[in-house]
Amino acid sequence: MPSIARLENVSRLFGTFAALRQVSTEFEAGRCYVLLGENGAGKSTMLRILAGLLHPSFGKVLIFSSSGAGSTPQLQRGRIGYMSHAPMLYDELSATENLAYFANLYRDQPCLAPADALRSVGLDPSLTRPVGQYSQGMRQRTSLARVLISQPELLLLDEPFSNMDVGSARQMISLLAQFRSGHRTILLTTHQRELAEPIADYFLTLQSGRLVSTQEGPRLLAEAHR
Repeated sequence: MPSIARLENVSRLFGTFAALRQVSTEFEAGRCYVLLGENGAGKSTMLRILAGLLHPSFGKVLIFSSSGAGSTPQLQRGRIGYMSHAPMLYDELSATENLAYFANLYRDQPCLAPADALRSVGLDPSLTRPVGQYSQGMRQRTSLARVLISQPELLLLDEPFSNMDVGSARQMISLLAQFRSGHRTILLTTHQRELAEPIADYFLTLQSGRLVSTQEGPRLLAEAHR
């Protein structure tokens, strides 16, 4: 499969602290990559660099075959969906109102209608209560709908199962499996490896800012034996 993103000897410093240390790896189109590691290992920093929200201190980032020694080129950002650990939603607005607001940020590209984005994650767009009253699982799905509204090719998800019960997390996994089958590339971080195993093609483990291992996931191993 073609490469959708690549890091070449990427390091990121915060003062004297190295959050990433000479990381080199690439991500194929249509695959799901799960980033593992303890808190402070560099997982979120890698996602933010790929999203173009942070500049690498050293090294090169290539997204969709475009090079950016500093950050993701501006023209590529509409093709990337980034879901941070924080929900990035307005609690006083309904889910539909939230998505309508974010859709206005992508006026130069076709977006999903808010109702369609909400239905795609299993939410009822007719709900009018503010998202501040949603359960954690519903808030996470609304956050995912916000990411999907621009129809991105690359999904970057930071702890998408955070504070969710097992049932809600499994629903999220099922949704991500559907989106990946549409040839999107997914890169997510989690502390719950077992939850991500059904959709993981690769597990990447970071330790103290270094990429220490890359392992094929059960799904990719099963694919190889067909």
